[in-house]
Amino acid sequence: MSEHSEATTHSAGAGEPSGDLATRYREALLPVFGSPQRILARGEGVRVWDTEGTEYLDLLAGIAVNALGHAHPAILAALTKQAQTLGHVSNFFASAPQIELAEKLLTLAAAPAGSGVFFANSGTEANEAAFKLARRTGRPRILALTSSFHGRTMGALALTAKESYRAPFEPLPGGVEFVPAGDEDALAAALAPGDVAAVFAEPIQGEAGVRPLSVPYLQALRRLTREHGTLLILDEVQTGMGRTGHWFAHQAVDGLQPDVMTLAKGLGGGFPIGAMVTFGREVHDLLQPGQHGTTFGGNPLASAAGLAVIGTLLEDGLLEHVRETGEHVRAEVAALQHPLITEVRGAGLLLGIGLARPLAKEVAAAALEAGFIVNAPDESTLRLAPPLIITAADLDTFIAALPGLLEQAAPGAATSAAAPSGAAPTQGEH
Repeated sequence: MSEHSEATTHSAGAGEPSGDLATRYREALLPVFGSPQRILARGEGVRVWDTEGTEYLDLLAGIAVNALGHAHPAILAALTKQAQTLGHVSNFFASAPQIELAEKLLTLAAAPAGSGVFFANSGTEANEAAFKLARRTGRPRILALTSSFHGRTMGALALTAKESYRAPFEPLPGGVEFVPAGDEDALAAALAPGDVAAVFAEPIQGEAGVRPLSVPYLQALRRLTREHGTLLILDEVQTGMGRTGHWFAHQAVDGLQPDVMTLAKGLGGGFPIGAMVTFGREVHDLLQPGQHGTTFGGNPLASAAGLAVIGTLLEDGLLEHVRETGEHVRAEVAALQHPLITEVRGAGLLLGIGLARPLAKEVAAAALEAGFIVNAPDESTLRLAPPLIITAADLDTFIAALPGLLEQAAPGAATSAAAPSGAAPTQGEH
């Protein structure tokens, strides 16, 4: 599976698609995703339509991928223009869009002289590249965090904590150990022998239920890895490219710069592309010519799409919009004072609505029937990761519908549930 973050399979609900296309899907595709919830036909802006003509407000954006929504003119124009010249060249050659996109990423990341970019096709592949780069340090151990998700290919899967994903494919690449997320003492103890090549971490653990690492823990990650000569590799596949209101989520923490950062999802706005960014000359030189590669990585079409996404985010002031809109969602959900809603976690437009009971899958199914696309990364979290162009008014339609969706998923539960001690829902900080 080349997708970075499809951590939950898509189960059929009450609205399972019917007709010839659904039958053809079952007969032609491997069943790794289960049955599709709908068969989608087209999209425009923040809305999509299925083959029956039903309209949905897309609050998931292909799991944080469609940063500019659907059929955005800037991406369409960039792809059309680029396809008229070069669509693909082998990596025996380079192209201007590839070079320009790498330069822009290094600038946005405030990367020092000697930094560099490797382009891949997905987040999983970006993490595979980072895994191989870490091996080049010569140190035998790699640390990852509990509840982590870094992808489904063998190396990325070795870094992924969930046992049910790992068990069918063992033995996985060795040398990976998991330390409790947020536990500074456990991290320090694991690093103490001085033989750890790298620590992999997501600033916000998206597939774990949109759970941010605390600022003190992120600072400890940087301090302790630096003290022990260990690489800090931040997986920003889901959190990068403006999703949290910063170009990259780690930029919300003063002084936090990783040694390596991986990207994908929103980078191409729907066109497959991933990237590994290295910071500084020492890390840059770990992978030498011939030690890694890819056929399609950094192809002109993908690079043109990435440039269009970055250009639009800049020109339209979308980072500020993301921050403001995310705060609006937090405030409006808190104002519901619903006894089944415990908190809102995350940053910007990567938000998890925590539920007091394991109803998330039922609520997501009810939302789909009502015309809203959200998902349940775990049994007690609703994830919102809409296009970054979404308006507060669009989001308000979902927030207004949320109490009814909760009631539909669990009739009578709201009146019988006790509100968490302390009062209103909390707002998770990144």
